[in-house]
Amino acid sequence: MGLREKKFRGVLLNSALIGASLFSMNTHAGEGYFGWVYGLDLQPMGKYEFEQRLQLTRGQETGTFDFWQGRTELEYGLSNDVQIAGYLNTYSINAARNYTNPDICDQGISPCTGGYGVQGLQHHADTFHQTSFDGVSIEGIWRITNPVTSPIGVGLYLEPTIGNLKNAIESRLILQSNFLDDRLQLVGNLVYEIEHLKFDVEPIEETVLDFVGGVTYRILPKLNIGMEYRFHNDYDGFSFGNQTQKAHFIGPNIHYAEKNWWLTAAMRTQIGGECWDPGTAECSMGKVWDGHGRNEYILKFGMPF
Repeated sequence: MGLREKKFRGVLLNSALIGASLFSMNTHAGEGYFGWVYGLDLQPMGKYEFEQRLQLTRGQETGTFDFWQGRTELEYGLSNDVQIAGYLNTYSINAARNYTNPDICDQGISPCTGGYGVQGLQHHADTFHQTSFDGVSIEGIWRITNPVTSPIGVGLYLEPTIGNLKNAIESRLILQSNFLDDRLQLVGNLVYEIEHLKFDVEPIEETVLDFVGGVTYRILPKLNIGMEYRFHNDYDGFSFGNQTQKAHFIGPNIHYAEKNWWLTAAMRTQIGGECWDPGTAECSMGKVWDGHGRNEYILKFGMPF
């Protein structure tokens, strides 16, 4: 091998090393690349991260419906493959004459005010406004296999919630595969949740079975872009009774990371839905409205320490 060829190969090797370091810099364990999809980038053992989320569900067939949800979280790496977290939850509702289906209102009055969090006794009011502390959640994630060292990362997630609007237990099966030196991530979650909704005149028991999935790609050393999808299904009761609704949502996400903080923004729009008895009144115009909207937005800020 000649001297010129050795120098050329040395330049290529150094360029590759520099490129790899550029793509790995400004990344750290525990980053939230997605809005609603959970991945397997967990906090290392003994490390903490503060995370703040703000989510808005907006727009129904008519009138006004804005449901804001805030979640303040503290994560901790119990081990390198087990992460625990605690949340403080808040909400704010602004609804006005947003239901046109008379079946959702007593005595067939139409239009009326309704939606997730709107108390049943307020259905006949023109408007409903409420801002309150909701409750608390705790979360645990166990990473069984790591997508950095295995073809498919597998994890289990559990989150019980006690709140003013609902009590719930949510579980997820998390699957993740990384490609192109971890710059490309494909993540899917199978979500099973039982909910006891407490804000209506009569409490509602239901089961949620969702699939959420997403892709994210690091286009610059500090910047990721991607897409997310949700296939939502509701069932009456806690034991998969009659299916009451299904809906599809899709939208983009963007993630930016510095050494000591990161920021993720995402949105998704409802592209179609359907309802069945006993929830037929929650649908119109090919969309599902009860706890959903035309569009959903989320902003997440994280700071490890």
